[in-house]
Amino acid sequence: MRHRERAFTLIELLVVIAVIAILMAILMPALNRAREQGKRISCLSNVKQLTMGWILYADDNDDRVVNAHPGHSTELPWVRFPGNNATEEEHREGIRTGGLFRYCPDEQLFKCPTGVRGELVTYAIPDSMNGYPGIPGTAELMVYRRAQIKRPSERIIFLDEGQLSSNSWTLHYQEERWWDQVTARHGDGTNFSFADGHSEYWKWKDPRTLEVAKMDIGVWQSSGRHSAESTQPGNEDLHRVQRGVWTRLGYEP
Repeated sequence: MRHRERAFTLIELLVVIAVIAILMAILMPALNRAREQGKRISCLSNVKQLTMGWILYADDNDDRVVNAHPGHSTELPWVRFPGNNATEEEHREGIRTGGLFRYCPDEQLFKCPTGVRGELVTYAIPDSMNGYPGIPGTAELMVYRRAQIKRPSERIIFLDEGQLSSNSWTLHYQEERWWDQVTARHGDGTNFSFADGHSEYWKWKDPRTLEVAKMDIGVWQSSGRHSAESTQPGNEDLHRVQRGVWTRLGYEP
C-alpha cells in the first residue's frame, strides 16, 4: 500500500517562518556591518590614493602643493567647483580638469561609497594646505610647499566633507568651534589622509560632534554654524582635528 506524503501543518509552517525570521534578525546586523566595513576600506583607499596624487603633484611642481580651493579662478585647484546649479557632466568636467586628475584618473576616487546620490566629490582639503588664507592667527601655519610640513604623519590632507563646495575646508584655529561640517559615516566616524600618504578612520567620541555631523547641511550652512551648538568646549574630537589641520591649538582648552 502506498503511503501519502505528509504535508506541513499550518502551525509547523508558522514555526519554520518564525525560525527564519529569527535567523535573519541575527544575521542582518552582521551583514550590514560587513558591508559598511567594506565601504570604509574603499573610502580609506580613496583618500590614500588622492593623497599620493597630491604628493606627485608637488613633486612635479617644484614642491608646491596643489591649491585646495575648488572655486579658485587664478590658480589650478585640485578639483574645480562648477557651481551649485551645474549639471552632472559639468561636475565631472570639474574633476577631469582639476590638478589631481592627471595622477588619479578615476572619477570614483573622488567620492565616498556612502556619499549622497548625485554628489560626485565628497572629499575636501583643509584651508591650511594652500587653501583660504584668512583664518585668524594662521598666517605662519599655512602650507604652500611640502618642505614646510614638519610632521607629515600628523598633518591632515583629505577628509570626507560630504559635499563639494567652492571653498577649502574651514576649521578655526583660535576658537573651540566647528565651522565646516564633518561627516558621520562608517559607524559614526570619518576618514582622513595625511601628508605622509597614510589614511586613518577616526570614530567620533563626543556626542556633540555627531550632532554637527548629522545636521542637515542646509540648516548647518544657514544657521547651525552660527549657533551656540557650533562652539564645543572640551570636545576632544574637535581638538584632534584642529591639531591635524593646524599642528596645534590656538587657545587653552
